[in-house]
Amino acid sequence: MKLLTRLAVLAYLLLFFGFLLGPLIIMAITAFNSSSFPQVLPWECLTFEWFDRLANDSRVLEGLELTAIIGVFVVVLSLMLGLAGALLLTQIFPRARAPYYTVVTSPILMPGIVIGIATVLFWDRVAHFFGLGRDNVFYHGVFLTVLGQSSFIASYCMLVFIARLQRFDEGQIEAALDLGATHVQAFRKILLPFLRPAIFSAAVVAFLASFENYNTSVFTLGHFSTFTVVIAQKVRFGLDPSISALAVIIITATLFLALLHEAYSTHAERHPGNPLRALFKGGVGGFFASNPAAILAVLMLAGVVATVAYAAQHDPSECKAEVLRKKLEIQQRYARPPTPQQKTAPFAAPGAPAPAQPRKDDGFGGVFNPQNLQTAPGSPAPSPAPAPPPAPAQPPPPRDDGFGGVFSPQNLQTAPPR
Repeated sequence: MKLLTRLAVLAYLLLFFGFLLGPLIIMAITAFNSSSFPQVLPWECLTFEWFDRLANDSRVLEGLELTAIIGVFVVVLSLMLGLAGALLLTQIFPRARAPYYTVVTSPILMPGIVIGIATVLFWDRVAHFFGLGRDNVFYHGVFLTVLGQSSFIASYCMLVFIARLQRFDEGQIEAALDLGATHVQAFRKILLPFLRPAIFSAAVVAFLASFENYNTSVFTLGHFSTFTVVIAQKVRFGLDPSISALAVIIITATLFLALLHEAYSTHAERHPGNPLRALFKGGVGGFFASNPAAILAVLMLAGVVATVAYAAQHDPSECKAEVLRKKLEIQQRYARPPTPQQKTAPFAAPGAPAPAQPRKDDGFGGVFNPQNLQTAPGSPAPSPAPAPPPAPAQPPPPRDDGFGGVFSPQNLQTAPPR
């Protein structure tokens, strides 16, 4: 029974992680296949050209740059709004906390399309109220996108700050105020250092939420394009493996940063006072001792450097030529060979009638040949009779429709006979 339970748990874990990580692995493999369409099988050639094409794609690079700029502004605005909302939640009356919490977290449950359209309409009304034209900041795509994204990302930041503030001892602030400190000094010297881990976590959450946002941005950007908008346009008009190359870069950078964070967290647990000072004093060896995340990060960095060095001297041209030759062979193998008549037929000028081709003997002596329908098989064909001269076109006789020919087309200009 225990064996069956372990096998069931193992199968469940394999299915879960396969469903979760399978698409990422497949996309990473397609970035190194020379096929012009993202595919794993059939494998053609190992190539790194899609990374070079990505580096020369101006639309993707401009989208990434604009996404980073918007993400920075969203992080700053969302942190301020989220921290203010979290502090206010801890200061208001207990009976008002539940309604206030419902109001400030409602943007999370609201669809992004609604937020995007509402942002555009609201600031359009504001511009009309002040009598401003369409060349002001209220119609700028970046301005509207930052405000639209911050309206719901600030709620995520507030939840992170609330979780941290639940473990804060309010007596520290009261003691500092009793000792003569101002509210600003108590916030800067006591509360802000306590919230530093939450600030870092909220900033990461805000930037990632802004980076992947599409529903709100597509309505507020105007003529601008962020990274997600550019990717959506590429999916609509046709993909190439350069998108897979970008996915490989994002996955690699995410894993590397996650390993660095885990390595630093492990080092900070062993040196709770000042981890950075302990790192400089203990040296690099102390940082890697009993720290597998740091070792994995170094190995991953070495693998990336080795891959870049190998890609600089790798040339897949011979492999591509061989793949092309095999494709042509397969195409010629399954192509229909030309008939002897097609091989010996002269080239006809455009518009000239095609010469009659002899019909293949069908085993019935040519009885069913269209040229022999009027003559017996084997008899000489009669000479063609001269064609009669064309007769002049005569108007069709009037049709008796029971109304005296009133509705006849020939009588539209004349009165019908009486």
